[in-house]
Amino acid sequence: MSIHLTLLRAPCGDATPDPLLGDAPLSERDLRLTAAARAVLSLHGQAVRTPSTRCSQTADALGLTAVPEPMLRDLDVGDWRGRTVGEVAAADPDGFSAWRTDPDAAPHGGESVRELCRRSADWLSGMARGTGHTVVVTEAAVVRAVLIRALAMPARTFWHLSVPPLDTVLLTWRGGYWDVRFGYGSLPESRRRPLSRPTAVRLDCGADGVDGKEFRQSGPAPSWPFAQFPAPHRRAVQPQRTSPDPLTA
Repeated sequence: MSIHLTLLRAPCGDATPDPLLGDAPLSERDLRLTAAARAVLSLHGQAVRTPSTRCSQTADALGLTAVPEPMLRDLDVGDWRGRTVGEVAAADPDGFSAWRTDPDAAPHGGESVRELCRRSADWLSGMARGTGHTVVVTEAAVVRAVLIRALAMPARTFWHLSVPPLDTVLLTWRGGYWDVRFGYGSLPESRRRPLSRPTAVRLDCGADGVDGKEFRQSGPAPSWPFAQFPAPHRRAVQPQRTSPDPLTA
């Protein structure tokens, strides 16, 4: 039985160049852009969302009746919540650098990147087979964490995945592997300026969906405009025998 997921990243609540860490309501501009994106959202059977103000407003603007899912909550930044990235980097440069480079670091006293990746992996693994097409309105951090699971990438690649607001990533589960398709953005102007050619990345997994056996790319070579990591090589990847979980890397 297949699973079809459309991950849609909510816009940032803060429109300034120095983003705010933590939840924030959408700006008027974000609300207008989200409402405009409603016309290009594909049909779906159900919708879930991150339990945040930002994602709640995004789902409402898209006309979705989305159920809050606690396992999809945003990365907990602890004491840094409500501060800007610039403020944190200036006040605690060593802690900020560790946070961006070490998936186990949590200098803010909240949740590490690896913990977020494991939580998101548990949610993805618990999806019931044959649930149909589900739209997932969530945060950029959660999209990154889900992709790390679906593509069996190490947790240290987390910050190398750029997820623009209101862009979508399509995931399809078929008999032991995830197809990941990076399509066109949902914003109206993105239809005139394609972000990339739609490219499917297929990962064959074991029965538990973890042990990677082969990494294959189909379709034209991607330009990776918002997933900024090298295109996968056409080579076999041996199953991890001592530590099968890619999140340990």
